[in-house]
Amino acid sequence: MLIVSTITPSEEIQQHIKQAFPNVTFKYEEVWNDKSLAEAEVLITYGEDLTDEHIEKAKKLKWIMVMSAGLEKMPFKSIEERGILVTNARGIHKIPMAEYTFGMMLQYEKRLKQLIQQERDENWQRSIVTGELHGKSMLILGTGAIGGEIARLAKAFGMTTMGINRSGQIVEYIDILYKMEELLAVLPQADYIVSVLPSTKETRYILTKKHFQAMKSSAVFINIGRGDLVKEFVLLEALEKKEITHAILDVFKSEPLPRNHPYWNMENVTVTPHLSSQSDQYLPRCFVIFEKNLQEYVSNGKKYINVIDINRGY
Repeated sequence: MLIVSTITPSEEIQQHIKQAFPNVTFKYEEVWNDKSLAEAEVLITYGEDLTDEHIEKAKKLKWIMVMSAGLEKMPFKSIEERGILVTNARGIHKIPMAEYTFGMMLQYEKRLKQLIQQERDENWQRSIVTGELHGKSMLILGTGAIGGEIARLAKAFGMTTMGINRSGQIVEYIDILYKMEELLAVLPQADYIVSVLPSTKETRYILTKKHFQAMKSSAVFINIGRGDLVKEFVLLEALEKKEITHAILDVFKSEPLPRNHPYWNMENVTVTPHLSSQSDQYLPRCFVIFEKNLQEYVSNGKKYINVIDINRGY
């Protein structure tokens, strides 16, 4: 069996996988090779480099392991027609993304940008007014693994946690759960609104003008999910009109964010280059999931981790 990957892990991971599955051949290639595709039974990818043409060429393909949670660029129609299994790395992002969220929230509350600038200017100024997370409320849009970990850390900071999900079912560490149709009513209660929503037909541009108008003028909006959650002109207008006080943005509709984009120079916006999920533990965690699924695959098992519903796209 041939497994082809456009992701090259560390030598240590390669050797471990090779020893664990001595009867499997692995090829690590930066780009898809037609010859390799024709023989591959399994593909490993970040999910952004596969096209309908690649699926057509991979005549023996039975399983795609996507080493990320985002799947919006996958050629699902071709995959569905072939009945190909798709799994992903959902769940591995919860620790780095939750830590990023609180790093950014503390940066905002403790005015770290301003303090760093004062340090550069050799300016000893103690009149900066800093805030606290303790006692504030957080609304999490999307209460899966990442949202749940964010809520867990929020409780450690003494915050009230609210969540939005499809079902409204109870989630640990979230004080109150709401369904998506209740979003507009609950927004005025939140000091921090954190979105970890994926990009699907249900979530695309789900936040509109009325949602930002419903938020507290002191609210901070954080988007670490996908850049098409809200149209840019809507968010820009909300910031310019001070309908919210600050936005922390790690994801954008167009990436990389263009140099002349207004976000770069807005004092009430913090921009980071889509790195909230990055960690030196990223690939090791991905390959732990892959190894468990590969064991199921070679033994004709059915207990795969993170199987994707092709119709839903997640």
